[in-house]
Amino acid sequence: MALIFTLDPKPDPDLRAAVVRLWTDVTNAGGAVGFVAPVTEDQVWESADRQFAGIAPEGPDRLLVAHDEATGRLVGVLFFESMRFDLMEHWRMLKRVMVHPDFQGHGYGAALLAEAERVARAWGLDALRLSARGGQGLERFYARCGYREVGRVPAAIRVGPGDDRDDITMWLDLR
Repeated sequence: MALIFTLDPKPDPDLRAAVVRLWTDVTNAGGAVGFVAPVTEDQVWESADRQFAGIAPEGPDRLLVAHDEATGRLVGVLFFESMRFDLMEHWRMLKRVMVHPDFQGHGYGAALLAEAERVARAWGLDALRLSARGGQGLERFYARCGYREVGRVPAAIRVGPGDDRDDITMWLDLR
């Protein structure tokens, strides 16, 4: 299966609904994208609306989506988020890096991050940053994609009573 990447697709109601379905499915499969399973689409909409607000119209954030070439199905998503601070305009934060559980384990997450890197280099950015929830092994995945751990806040994410996870900051230097 091949992926088709689209930068800055129109965030019409169909795309927004597809992203919320993807986000819900990723969370309910154990993904660390701002929620703890179980979650419903209704619960995800509030966060999704805030995330979409940064890209429309002409917001400082950008959206990258990946569709399965054969079926047209939305497979992956990430947002390039501006820090909205002039002294940090030389890099972007990647937010909501997600690949649908049906498509995980096929290299699509790495492909999505490689496309994000390609786009960032084309924009002339110096770096990409992202954060990961500890206890998921995500830092190993991101390290394989070229990111290095540059910070860790112990027990900063509370996923449940007695279950606190580290907030891990990863950095990809593009210089």
